[in-house]
Amino acid sequence: MEKDDLKSKTNERLNSELKGLKVITGALVVVLSLLFAITIYGVLTKEDNTVFIALMAVAISLSAMIPINYAKIKGINKELKLRKNNQG
Repeated sequence: MEKDDLKSKTNERLNSELKGLKVITGALVVVLSLLFAITIYGVLTKEDNTVFIALMAVAISLSAMIPINYAKIKGINKELKLRKNNQG
């Protein structure tokens, strides 16, 4: 997310995006944790574990979204804090 993009949005819009990102990131963490647990269990207990290995690759790939979302959250928080300091 670019700085100019954040500066052009209203405080209400930024707060809305921040809330949405927090919910989505939390849900993603929960779902990926469950997927990791299921795939590890499947790899350790099943003889034909090719499906579980493929699912593990999906979980690892999708886990890259978590730091991206946290960076966006940090940027929005920084912009909101900057606006609050400039107003008061």
